[in-house]
Amino acid sequence: MSALIIGLVLVAAALLLWLLWQSAQRRRDDVDARARMEQLQRDLQTLAGHTQSFTQQFGVLGQTVAQRLESVTQALQKGVTDSAQIAAQAQSAMSGELKNSREMIGQVQKQLGEVQQAGREMALATQTLQNVLGGAKTRGLLGEITLERLLADALPSAHYQMQFRFSTGEAADAVIFLRDKLLPIDSKFPLDSYRRLGAEGDEARKAFAVAVKGHADAIAKKYIVPGENTLDIAMMFVPSESVYYELLMSEDSKGQALDAYCRDRNVIAVSPNTLYAHLQVILMGLRGMQIEENAKRLHASLAGLEKQLNTISEVYEKLGTHLKNAQQSYSEID
Repeated sequence: MSALIIGLVLVAAALLLWLLWQSAQRRRDDVDARARMEQLQRDLQTLAGHTQSFTQQFGVLGQTVAQRLESVTQALQKGVTDSAQIAAQAQSAMSGELKNSREMIGQVQKQLGEVQQAGREMALATQTLQNVLGGAKTRGLLGEITLERLLADALPSAHYQMQFRFSTGEAADAVIFLRDKLLPIDSKFPLDSYRRLGAEGDEARKAFAVAVKGHADAIAKKYIVPGENTLDIAMMFVPSESVYYELLMSEDSKGQALDAYCRDRNVIAVSPNTLYAHLQVILMGLRGMQIEENAKRLHASLAGLEKQLNTISEVYEKLGTHLKNAQQSYSEID
């Protein structure tokens, strides 16, 4: 009996201890639950703070991006508009120049026919004038007048000058201005030696060759002056087609053609007909220089546009970096 009572007491004590342990366990669970709840509330408050900060940063970033995009868009629109205007002006100018060139070529062909006719008439007139032009000074004056007339008919007055004097004291009958270079032209009229050709035969031809070579040497020495910004060539203007033709057909005592002798000394012999053709080519070159200047201005404008496009590219690269950083911040918070 006493053993039963003792057993019951032990069972009751064990049951009491188990109940006390369960109660303590529930209290610990409640404490842990409250701690987790408090930690969760703190985490939610921290998350709310991060979310608000991110929202503010994203708003500021959006405003900055919008302002930069607006500025870049305005700059791009202005650059495109300016470039379009310059391109249109350049295209219009080039179209006008091409049209003028075509018209000029047609005029040159027509005028060359007229000049050839005038040259034939001049040759006949020269035969008549031979008896009148007895003095070398008078013949020189005729050559200068003919040269000036041809230059005035072919070139704008700003691109040539008569009686141009170098710093050496020598004066060329004319120079043509090609940008910063000078093309000297000097008129030579070896009429006396030419007139003797028919009467005196070989000796007269030798004298004619000596006269032409002397003129070429003098022109090369006096008027090809690199220090004076001249080209490395000069022109010898022969105002008579018949004299010029004789020059082309003649040789010196060594068998060298007179025109080849002149070229070896960088002197180009020209007659009224050939000079006019040369002048038309020079005029086309001057027009080409003007087109080149217009093209340079267009190139400068396009270079400016390229610089603006590079700036836009840099802005977009920075924008991409900011967006990437914002995305990383959002991922870390999440």
